[in-house]
Amino acid sequence: MSARDEGAAPGPRRGGGGREFQGAERRAAILEAAMELIADRGYRRTSLAAIAERAGLTQQGLLHHFPTKELLLIGVLEARDRWDAAAAASGTWRTGTLAQLVDYNATRPGIVQTYTVLSADSVTEDHPAREFFETRFRAVREALARALRAEFGDTLPCGLTPEQAAPLLVAVMDGLQLQWLLDPEHVDMPAAFRDFLTLLGSMEKRADEPAEGAGEGPEEKPGAGPD
Repeated sequence: MSARDEGAAPGPRRGGGGREFQGAERRAAILEAAMELIADRGYRRTSLAAIAERAGLTQQGLLHHFPTKELLLIGVLEARDRWDAAAAASGTWRTGTLAQLVDYNATRPGIVQTYTVLSADSVTEDHPAREFFETRFRAVREALARALRAEFGDTLPCGLTPEQAAPLLVAVMDGLQLQWLLDPEHVDMPAAFRDFLTLLGSMEKRADEPAEGAGEGPEEKPGAGPD
């Protein structure tokens, strides 16, 4: 999909199209271009001008939809979350799905870097991404608690409640991402996350592996990758 410059002649109307449809199409093209460039160049080396060019817009046309780089990057993370949520579209999140999501994140360091930098910056007062991350972390903790309860009941094998374990899962995932970004040669993010699942006791659910099989991946579930 490619967007056209704001001054370009509009194409034929589709499905009640018009301005709203064209605006949504351009926003989607901008986000797709931003994802591609961030994945290729990283967070810092991706400029608004380069994103606009990739999306087929002028920089002024891009700024019409995303007035600042921070707002554009928030849009990128929101799109990423929507695609990742498709991993659980056919059912409830499980720890195996989370492990596969970590596997997938290891293939997209540019997007992980964007998330890590923006989430750290958002703790400052009046940062444009603060509300996004406050809302996101709250929703993720609640979703993980529900997923853990659905998988293990009111108490995990390690003795924690789902509500106690959920923020630990978030902290481990985000902390491993930071360590992996800084030292990818020595931090195996997917393996370390699976080790943590073993500590939680989630691997005891596996009937096809011995209990001491720390580091073994969870059973692959179709559709778990948001690709």
